[in-house]
Amino acid sequence: MDDATLSEAFWSVAHRLRHRTKAALEPWDLSPSLGRALSVLSRHGDMRLSGLAEHLRIAARSATEVADDLASRGLAERRPDPDDRRATLLVLTGKGRETAEAIRAARRNEGEQFFAGLTPTERDELGRLLRKLQ
Repeated sequence: MDDATLSEAFWSVAHRLRHRTKAALEPWDLSPSLGRALSVLSRHGDMRLSGLAEHLRIAARSATEVADDLASRGLAERRPDPDDRRATLLVLTGKGRETAEAIRAARRNEGEQFFAGLTPTERDELGRLLRKLQ
């Protein structure tokens, strides 16, 4: 397979996986970017918006919009940073933690279905190759 065809195949698979992830988030009416933000906060805990922006690889201004969206849905709230009273932290609410866990389960199920056509050996090899490319 030449490089162009390999790249096209990779992007095609990534597009299909993104589409399935978006569909998996529909019950919560969340965009993939809000789903990713919930996932980051769930995995890493309370954080400043600058940290969220770094994890999501977005501009600080965009992280503010994400935080506003999460807060308006009752999934997160801003709290003073106990280490720096000038700063604020974004903290998941109980509803946010429950939603993050439900989304994690839905994504895990979606991934299992998506990769079901691969043998365990093929999955291991794909994982190894993707980690190498990261």
